[in-house]
Amino acid sequence: MSPGAAETILVVEDDPDLRGLVSRELADGGHRVRAVGSAEEAMDVLGEEDISLIVSDLRLPGQDGHELLLRTRGLDAPPAFLLMTGFGTIDQAVRSLQAGADDFLTKPLDLDHLMVRVDRILEHRRMSEEVRRYREVFDAEDVHGMVGRSASMQTLFRELEQVALGRGAVLLEGESGVGKELAARAIHASSERADGPFVAVNCAGIPASLLESEFFGHRKGAFTGATERRKGLFEAASGGTLLLDEVGEMPVEVQAKLLRVLQEGVVRPVGGDEPHPVDVRVVAATHRDLEADRAEGRFRDDLYFRLETFRIRIPPLRERDGDLELLTTRFVRRHAARLGRRVPEPTPAFRQALRRYSFPGNVRELESLVERAVTFATEGVLELQHLPERLRADGGGPAHPVPMEAKRGGGGAGEGTNRLDALLDGDHLPPLRELERRYVRLVLDHVGGNKRRAAALLGVSRRTLYRRLDEGPQGE
Repeated sequence: MSPGAAETILVVEDDPDLRGLVSRELADGGHRVRAVGSAEEAMDVLGEEDISLIVSDLRLPGQDGHELLLRTRGLDAPPAFLLMTGFGTIDQAVRSLQAGADDFLTKPLDLDHLMVRVDRILEHRRMSEEVRRYREVFDAEDVHGMVGRSASMQTLFRELEQVALGRGAVLLEGESGVGKELAARAIHASSERADGPFVAVNCAGIPASLLESEFFGHRKGAFTGATERRKGLFEAASGGTLLLDEVGEMPVEVQAKLLRVLQEGVVRPVGGDEPHPVDVRVVAATHRDLEADRAEGRFRDDLYFRLETFRIRIPPLRERDGDLELLTTRFVRRHAARLGRRVPEPTPAFRQALRRYSFPGNVRELESLVERAVTFATEGVLELQHLPERLRADGGGPAHPVPMEAKRGGGGAGEGTNRLDALLDGDHLPPLRELERRYVRLVLDHVGGNKRRAAALLGVSRRTLYRRLDEGPQGE
């Protein structure tokens, strides 16, 4: 519920005179009121309308007020509950408090006392909802899809929380793929505009000739093909938040008109002079260096200073120590669920390749790589081969190289025996599959038959190790 909106109160009272009296008093206090005479009718209303508070008599025909309370506690978003009771049923009222009621009043009612209790309950409900919303939005690890435990992300989460309380424009800066739109959505969802629209537009994806019409709308007949009046994005986002993604790609002539909207709070459709007021919080995002663009005349100084009321930098993935594993796990689970598969387990070599990679495409690139790997991992294991060649080349070696004697005649498997000679059969060159099987057995010999350690050294799962050996899983 948006701040300042009137809550709806449901009065449940079988006495029509008292029902009317309580309803009028609540309505005079500025509340929306629904009134019914039974618990069954109350449940019907709850199925149709968002009710903030139920004011119910304890004694009702059919199900009583206590039973109604218990039924409402099973709802996804149960309303607050205030019981009205006679002196003879105070024990029952106390029992209802223990079951989740917020308060109770004794009859005959003191209407002033009723209004004080109602206002107090609703204020407590609003505060509890605000706390719940902030905890949901700014969780220590997940802020509307932005996941991170690193110090840089925790700093970002705090900045987003603070900026959400403001009203000025926001400038989000960061490389492609860092999650600028997610940051904008987090700001919107935790602001006083959360119940309003969130509209996102990629300024680089709209031809320059159409930008003005897209932003500000147009009148019927303003240009060829304009067969009816059309609202622009600013009007569509009124009451909410408008994200201007890649704002640095906006032509200078459109920048001047955007600045006027930010200053005046009105838009003028193409082909018309009549102003249309808009109430929009603008969040701009860019991967460009707008400081350099200003110096070279590609971005207006006055618009830049207007947009950077709140300026936030989204850190790239390489600056987020410890977040790679967290994000990888999140994406593996997400795409395994999408495919209806059990969650595959990454091998050490798979994880090592991710750790060694620089991720120029940031979080977006990581999710794309994980989606690809999960799609190809049909045996429940994420292996190095499931990653693109650029990652295998960059980080394809095992995390811990296998020590072996390389010189002929060096000690190892036995006196005068070269371990590498064990892979060959005199001058005969075995097929690759047989050579691979022999190498696996050689590594197993090196680690004393410990299959868990052998799999780690080879950079494969134990399941793959068993398959390469053509044998089923056995004990260590």
